Amino acid sequence: MNSPKRPRGRPKSAFKESSAGTLQALDRALGVLTALARDEGTTLSDLSREIDIPTATTHRILTTLENHRFVTFDEERQEWAVGIEAWRTGTAFLKRNSVVEVGRPVMRRLMKETGETANLAVPDGLEVVFVGQVETPNPIRAFFPPGTRTAMHASGIGKAILAAMRPQAQQRLVEDMDLTPFTASTHVTLSGLTADLHSIAARGWSHDREERHAGMSCIGAAILNDQGEPCAGISVSGPTVRFSGEGIADLGRRVAEAAQEITDLSGGAMRDV
Repeated sequence: MNSPKRPRGRPKSAFKESSAGTLQALDRALGVLTALARDEGTTLSDLSREIDIPTATTHRILTTLENHRFVTFDEERQEWAVGIEAWRTGTAFLKRNSVVEVGRPVMRRLMKETGETANLAVPDGLEVVFVGQVETPNPIRAFFPPGTRTAMHASGIGKAILAAMRPQAQQRLVEDMDLTPFTASTHVTLSGLTADLHSIAARGWSHDREERHAGMSCIGAAILNDQGEPCAGISVSGPTVRFSGEGIADLGRRVAEAAQEITDLSGGAMRDV
């Protein structure tokens, strides 16, 4: 007689691991939540393999998070996913970040003026994280869901933020980058990236020419905080065929003006050169 198939979302056996230290338990729980957010839904076994934690331990973490509505379990699909409380917690960042709050109407206007998708992102280490987007109604468009990460050296916003940094801070960050080649146009040498950053700083806006995604381009500008340091960036992105010729300079000017407006509205300040 065949035993009933065990649902993939449940462990083989009851949790038996001895209690770990509080910090280790928290670290594991946050790792589980981060992995779920990245995967947008996964089975227990797949999640356990991904984070290299036993299924029983992973399931106990998930159950605890589920009790607080930070994760949910789909019985039909046997998959775990991020829950409503995780979203509510995440939006607390957006509520306290005046750049995101004041930036949305500016993004909407920028999208209408340019006809391209407007994006807002903040720096996080060697990456930028997209925290807002206003999509163009054009059928062919760029799409970066909130939470999407991309390498600074291959991003319009990322390069704009780098170019607006103080020289020493910029040098430290650039030297830590591995300059991963995402496309044939990605900067893969320190000299090439540095030269581009000098040009960006001189004109006030960046141009990502298919450096992250083939066929897609982006123009970005940095948003400054009250210390004159880049704290975020705004951009417009879309198919490369719409980012060429004489219109590039006009797009750059509009994006730079939008970045300056958000800087002013959020209490930022221009830095003395």
